[in-house]
Amino acid sequence: MQWFLGTDTGRSFLSRYPGQYEQPDAPGGYPWWLNWAHFFNAFLMVLIIKTGIQIRRETKPEAYWTPKWGRKRRISLTIWTHNALDLLWVLNGVVFVVLLAVTGYWSRVVPTSWEVFPNAVSAALQYVSLDWPTAGDWAHYNSAQELAYFFTIFVAAPLAIATGVRMSGLWPDDKHNLNKAFPVEWARAVHFPVMIYFTTFILLHVILVFATGALRNLNQIYTGQDATNWAGFWLFVLSLVVIIGAALATRPVIVAPLASLFGRVGR
Repeated sequence: MQWFLGTDTGRSFLSRYPGQYEQPDAPGGYPWWLNWAHFFNAFLMVLIIKTGIQIRRETKPEAYWTPKWGRKRRISLTIWTHNALDLLWVLNGVVFVVLLAVTGYWSRVVPTSWEVFPNAVSAALQYVSLDWPTAGDWAHYNSAQELAYFFTIFVAAPLAIATGVRMSGLWPDDKHNLNKAFPVEWARAVHFPVMIYFTTFILLHVILVFATGALRNLNQIYTGQDATNWAGFWLFVLSLVVIIGAALATRPVIVAPLASLFGRVGR
């Protein structure tokens, strides 16, 4: 890729499409609510992925949960934990999308020009060549980031929610036409690949945060400041400790007392 970008054709393409199109009306910076929503999303996603993998591997659950309102329904405590985390994740996402809409920050993650596509190709070529694309204004994403965030927020997340609800106890089993229109087999076939997408997205996101200027990026994400110091790094370390601690704590002996507030936990 470096060879191509060094040719006249490559230089001409980069000159015309530097990797980011002009967004004069898009607000800059990172507001406090975006930083907090980002942390809660990462916190919940790690736990959701962990419990999702446990569900797929679980052959004999350590405990079961039965809701107070439907004694005929019984699910494993792991599934209950996964569903409870899903609800918190959806709530966090709804608040995030509403704030995006009312503050104007939606224009940072929703393409407003067809130029996003050639610019995304340009940014991708620069990433592959390890010549990181440079943002023009602070926290205005390049086009590859913009398309990735748009797909994650407005395509992958709704798919995860829809397929998750279809497989959960919230779905009405007695609605035959609805079940025929949206078979549970379809939901299962889509839900797991979506989880793989989120896992891949998170890993690439973390790698690029560190590869493209860790201290500055972490400060923007955790403190909302465009600065190069260690404050954001240590907040990142603290957030990792909290996330890892929560992941270790999602065990039946700890989750059962909470689940028992909403139903009966037993073997």
